[in-house]
Amino acid sequence: MSIAETGEFGLIGRIVSRLGSGPATLLGPGDDAAVIRAADGRVVASTDVLVEGRHFRRDWCGPVDIGHRAAAANLADIAAMGARPTALLVALCVPLGLPVEWVEGLAEGLNAEATRVGASVVGGDTSSSPTLTIAVTALGDLGGAAPVRRDGAQPGDILAISGRIGYAAAGLTVLSRGFRTPKLLVEAYRRPAVRYEAGPEAAQLGATSMIDVSDGLLQDLGHVASASVVGIDVHSDAFPVPDQMRDAAKALGVDPYQWILAGGDDHPLAATFPPGVSLPEQWQVIGAVHDGSGVTVDGKPWTGGTGWDHFR
Repeated sequence: MSIAETGEFGLIGRIVSRLGSGPATLLGPGDDAAVIRAADGRVVASTDVLVEGRHFRRDWCGPVDIGHRAAAANLADIAAMGARPTALLVALCVPLGLPVEWVEGLAEGLNAEATRVGASVVGGDTSSSPTLTIAVTALGDLGGAAPVRRDGAQPGDILAISGRIGYAAAGLTVLSRGFRTPKLLVEAYRRPAVRYEAGPEAAQLGATSMIDVSDGLLQDLGHVASASVVGIDVHSDAFPVPDQMRDAAKALGVDPYQWILAGGDDHPLAATFPPGVSLPEQWQVIGAVHDGSGVTVDGKPWTGGTGWDHFR
């Protein structure tokens, strides 16, 4: 059955039937607006849009995978502020010939990823469009803590990361070259494995700044360096290259550090911490903050690409 055959409200009914309800949801889909509990008195909000052909391809990812990816891109932004996600709002612009089953799979992926962090999809909107577009807004709760911003890094701070990096970028290159293996890399592109809990944890550890690495480590750290008016140096030897990534890089003629330092879509969290802080195992020290400006690698300017640009 296509979208045109089921109609708008039939489609919405099928989507809602696949969604759960998180603990912060007081009133979910079905009214003019949802009602979300905000015990902290403040709401953290972020939004992101995925456009078919620009951010995903249906021949590379199934609908459940794309649902996970769409949710993760927003939930990671909430975590990067030190907050816990509470709710998602999703707007869908869909071609009329799109099978209803595809949208049902998307809803299942969105719901599953939100459920991982105790959040839920609480509403949204639908429209017809020649281009499949998914726009997601995420909400979060700081739990009484101050938000961890990008502008707090200080000279002498250590730089650390939580989560895998370079895997999704490697998977994208593999897919773009017409291959479907190594599975580890392809699946990393299709479905991010984000350590959402690391965001609030970093806040409790006294993180001075934090960012979701969505567009490339060097590019996103550049935002921190600019906002904090500091220089950041990344240590390349902090990133061991996994065997499957190294083998794929050799076969495809790619420097694996281009994936690690400039690739996106894994959504690890990068944060700066005061010197001397004792970090849990899931946080890996990868560099340091110093007086100056910009981002360097091993004390030198990086000559490769730095990350994804949505307008290039």
